[in-house]
Amino acid sequence: MKTTESGRAASPLRTLLRRALWPAILLGATLAAASAHANDKLTLLTSWYAQAEHGGFYQAVAEGIYEKHGLDVTVRMGGPQVNGMQLLLARKADVIVGYDFQVLKNLEQGLPVVAIGACFQGDPQGLLTHGDVKGLDGLKDKTILVATSGQTSWWPWLKAKYGLNDSQTRPYTFNLQPFFADPNVAQQAYASSELFQARQQGVEANFYLFADHGYPPYGSTLVTRRDLIEARPEVLQRFYDATMEGWKSYLANPAPGNALIKQDNPNMSDAQIAWGLERMKEFQLVTGGDAATAGIGVMTAARWQKTRDYMVEAGLLGAGVDYKQGYDLRFVQGAQKVLP
Repeated sequence: MKTTESGRAASPLRTLLRRALWPAILLGATLAAASAHANDKLTLLTSWYAQAEHGGFYQAVAEGIYEKHGLDVTVRMGGPQVNGMQLLLARKADVIVGYDFQVLKNLEQGLPVVAIGACFQGDPQGLLTHGDVKGLDGLKDKTILVATSGQTSWWPWLKAKYGLNDSQTRPYTFNLQPFFADPNVAQQAYASSELFQARQQGVEANFYLFADHGYPPYGSTLVTRRDLIEARPEVLQRFYDATMEGWKSYLANPAPGNALIKQDNPNMSDAQIAWGLERMKEFQLVTGGDAATAGIGVMTAARWQKTRDYMVEAGLLGAGVDYKQGYDLRFVQGAQKVLP
C-alpha cells in the first residue's frame, strides 16, 4: 500500500481522485502560466501605405522591441479610403498615426481623442517648386496646387506669412502631371515623396519644409482614446517607450523594418524607401527640435498652444475649445528618454 510523506497510508479513494483530477490541475496551471505571460495586444493604424515614414513602428515589430516590452502589436496600413479617426472611435484600432489639427477638430466636436506622443518634431508637409523658386517668399506670381485638406491646415498659414491670396490656388488631385507641364506651378508635397518623383522624371525642383519656417504642428502624432488611457495607461506607456526605441533603431539600421514595409506594400521600392529615410534624417524630423535633448517622441504644452493659437487665428478652431484636453503628457514624462 502506498504511504504519504507523513507515513500514513493513502486511501484508495483518495488516490483515485488524485489521478482523476491531475490532468485538470495540470491544464489549469498551464493556462494560468500562459495567461500570466501573454503579451498585451494593441492595434496601430498608420496614416498611409507602408513607407519610410512608418519605419519606427515596423522596426519595433521586426526587432522584437514591442515583444520585449510585453506587447503584441499589429501594425495596419492606412490609405486614401481609410478613415483612421473613425476606426479609432469604433474600437477597430487602439492607436492611430494622426495629426494635431485632426485631434483638436475632433475635440471641438466632443470626441474623446488624445495625443500621447509625437514621432516627428515637425510636420513633413511642404511645397514643391520648380528650380527657379529660391524660397517660400518667391511664390507671389505662382499658381499653387492645394488639396482640400491643405485648405484647412497649412494654406492659411502660408498665405498669411508670405502675403499670398486665394486666387493663386487650384485644386491638387495628387497627380504630378500639372506640375511637370507648367513651370509656373508649385504644389503641396511631402519631404519623402513628390520630390523623389520629380527627380526621377529629370525635373529640376526644390522642396521647402513648412516646419523649417515656423509651421507649428507636430507630425506622426500617436493618437488614442481617452477610455483606453483610463483603462490601460501602463500598456500605453510601454507602447510609447517601445515605439521610440523602434525609431532610434530604424534610423541606425533600417533593414529589418524595411523588409516588413515592403511586405505590407510591395509597390514601395528600395530606392524610394532609402530616399524617404534620407529626407527624414536631413530634416531631423525624428531627432530634431526638443527631441535632441528631451528624447524621441517628446511633446510640449508650449508647442500645442502654438498650434492651437494658429488654428484659432486662422478660423480653423473655436477659441473656446479646451485644447489641453487634446494631449496627455504623462507618457512623455513617464518615459525613459530615448535620445538620438
